[in-house]
Amino acid sequence: MADAAVEHYKAGLGLYGQQKFAEASAEYEKALELRPDWADCLQALGMSQMNGGQLDQALETLERVTELAPEDPLAFTSLSMCLQRKDRIDDAEKAQAKARMLSWKQELKENPSAPRPDNDGMHVTQ
Repeated sequence: MADAAVEHYKAGLGLYGQQKFAEASAEYEKALELRPDWADCLQALGMSQMNGGQLDQALETLERVTELAPEDPLAFTSLSMCLQRKDRIDDAEKAQAKARMLSWKQELKENPSAPRPDNDGMHVTQ
């Protein structure tokens, strides 16, 4: 038998691709009823909420994603996008800097000589 949470998640992805954000969010929420701490599904829900104009809910959801997946650059990139839309530019820049630093650390595993972002995470230093 297929995992019902995964089926709802996939349905949400399809709806998101059609820009049906409210319907996509409803599917993600059904999946999360079955798997409440599923970071990927929460990520998708947050993006759907954000693109559907529910910025406060999206911010709450995406902050939860960064708690569940503190080493995931995408979590902080998405949080940064939401913060930008809420006109919280300083916070958005901090989240994006964290995303770049995490991304660099992941790249180091494959490429030990990868150039390091500078202190703000926005520029590469040689």
